[in-house]
Amino acid sequence: MGEDQDIYTKDGTTDFKNRPALKKETGTWKACPFILGNECCERLAYYGMSTNLVNYLKSRLNQRNVVAVNNVTNWSGTCYVTPLIGAFLADAYLGGYWTIASFSIIYVFGMILLTLSASVQGLKPSCDDQNVCHVKGSQATFFFVGLYLIALGAGGIKACVSSYGADQFDDSDEAEKEKKSSFFNWFYMSINIGALVASSVLVWVQTNVGWSWGFGIPAAAMAIAVMSFFLGTKLYRNQRPNGSPLTKICQVIVASLRKLRVEVPKDKSLLYETVDDESVVKGGRKLDHTNQLSFFDKAAVETESDVKKGSAMNTWRLCTVTQVEELKSILRLLPIWATGIIFSAAYSQMGTLVILQGNTMDLHVANSFQVSSASLSVFDIISVIFWVPVYDRLIVPFARKITGHNNGFTQLQRIAIGLVISTLAMFIAGTLEFVRLREVKKHNYYELKHIPMSVFWQVPQYFILGCAEVFTCIGQLEFFYEQAPDTMRSLCSALSLTTNALGSYLSTFLVIVVTDLTTRNGKPGWIPDNLNYGHVDYFWFLALLSVLNFLVFLLVAKWYTYKKPL
Repeated sequence: MGEDQDIYTKDGTTDFKNRPALKKETGTWKACPFILGNECCERLAYYGMSTNLVNYLKSRLNQRNVVAVNNVTNWSGTCYVTPLIGAFLADAYLGGYWTIASFSIIYVFGMILLTLSASVQGLKPSCDDQNVCHVKGSQATFFFVGLYLIALGAGGIKACVSSYGADQFDDSDEAEKEKKSSFFNWFYMSINIGALVASSVLVWVQTNVGWSWGFGIPAAAMAIAVMSFFLGTKLYRNQRPNGSPLTKICQVIVASLRKLRVEVPKDKSLLYETVDDESVVKGGRKLDHTNQLSFFDKAAVETESDVKKGSAMNTWRLCTVTQVEELKSILRLLPIWATGIIFSAAYSQMGTLVILQGNTMDLHVANSFQVSSASLSVFDIISVIFWVPVYDRLIVPFARKITGHNNGFTQLQRIAIGLVISTLAMFIAGTLEFVRLREVKKHNYYELKHIPMSVFWQVPQYFILGCAEVFTCIGQLEFFYEQAPDTMRSLCSALSLTTNALGSYLSTFLVIVVTDLTTRNGKPGWIPDNLNYGHVDYFWFLALLSVLNFLVFLLVAKWYTYKKPL
């Protein structure tokens, strides 16, 4: 990684007080363009391949609506579980730099396989003159191997890249710390710039030119993402990995259970802590004691048997206050994390049922030009690109005058606002489906492939959901980074991403249950291949779940205590 990187990481910290000259040469916004460029191109590759995936499964792999929807949500869910693997490796062994570099190579290899599966004779399904495709088992297997290699590669990168970018700003420097909050906004903006190109240009290429180019261009974009990341190597600030975070968590739990009958002193200053200014874990700040989850304070109660003469302290019997508070920080995150699952389940519909809904509507922009229903997700992205600078430059300064908070809103307030907005988007989606089905029934459009109702009626729900993302998704990114223990930031960033996985799996589960319940006695069900015979009140059901989820979030947020670094 270069001579400078070795200097920066040899003690595992980002404390540059004794190296001001070197500090000026690395990190901050000088390093971020390469990280943002990597993220922009990686997201272009990801969305360029995934936005229209449900249509590829239907048209080329000849899958039914329910099967295609479930395959997309299951794969999407996997993409947000694999970050746990990348995060663990980054925090424990490899560090952010080498984790991103290694998983990027796996990602590129998966993209190559996917491109080959859609372009090479024998690997791609054969289609007849009526454009009906016949897929062999080996061809489907080859396709899904490439698809799930992408899920593994994307997970390794996704777990680390946001926290790695934020690590370029020093928390002990007030000027840099203030810029960090803006970094998350522009990081999310770079995601959506890549997604914008994917949802417009690449969806058009896949629909009108072919899938070999439609998958080949994202593969090339991923190669550019890798190059962008490596070009910034000499400018990065890197934290040295500090061993398994799971071991440190388990030590507190075991030490607490061993001292089940030990009483915690009322004077919390008597709890064990190192006398040094820094935490016992290199690269981490000390944390002040908090009163919640007091059972685990037992791990920091020093007894006569904890330290034997002439022997080192047994960390499975005695832990520092900071180590205990790190576990508490993780546990306090979990209820907030759980409330993100319903939001993710609602959001996942933008890539499945909303596209299938759009397929039944009039796709014409002009008499001779049609759009793909998948390309309407561009309005979600345009919404994000519009709202990020509005939020950063207008809403935050205005809110700051009212709340007195440096960032305008606390992270939890920001997430809450987004949850309300996303609920509105689901109600609008459900209302549109109600109106669409009323038109079908009124004019007997049941057998029409495209009813005379413009697909652009979907634009409001996309635009409103984009606004919700700017509040909730960016708020979650910043919240999980800031409230994570310093040495577990990749792990906690990955934890926040698993809400997307569980949201996708929840969506799959609901589709299976709804299909099973509504197709009995020979009925077509709510989600048949011809949605004109369907009854997709699923959107309204998700809206009601979102309302309940918001009420739970308010209770959890009221209980939450922010961590207190010393």
